[in-house]
Amino acid sequence: MGILLGFAPFILFALATSVSMSLALWLAFAAAFVNTIRDFVASPTVRVLDAGSMALFGSLALYFGFVDPSLSIEAVRLIVDGGLFSIALGSIVIRMPFTLQYAKEQVPQELWDTPVFLRTNYIITSVWTAAFAVMTAADAVATFHRMLPLSLDVAAGLAALGFAIIFTVRYPAYVRAHAGNSG
Repeated sequence: MGILLGFAPFILFALATSVSMSLALWLAFAAAFVNTIRDFVASPTVRVLDAGSMALFGSLALYFGFVDPSLSIEAVRLIVDGGLFSIALGSIVIRMPFTLQYAKEQVPQELWDTPVFLRTNYIITSVWTAAFAVMTAADAVATFHRMLPLSLDVAAGLAALGFAIIFTVRYPAYVRAHAGNSG
């Protein structure tokens, strides 16, 4: 459930873009802000995904609202998906895969520092990063070359997300089953 809340700003953004781009960006920023504050009040930590989402949607809402409100939906989607890709990749680079903070909510603390738990989260975060790279690439083609209609851009993104979701659900079970068989 926690990771779904982490993606809430992106889900709100996707749903509200058909109404108003400005509204979609501000709603996404508000959701990211609420997530960040809610988690910080519960414990004095900030999740990588929440902080990154808040920075991404806050700066993009300000830019779109005050600097260039003529940005196309394709361009804004490219920036959002590129930002999401950067957040995921950055979390790996700083050695804090964004899935780790959510996985710790579901796994006993004595497993948090085990190599299997850490490797599993690096792999899952890498799959999400690859999915975000596919989404960003599809957005780039739709934005700059107009060879890909928005509907196919969205379909490519949904397929990539679908794969990442299925992998996230199934891979930990595979790791647990494999660990049970080898011991």
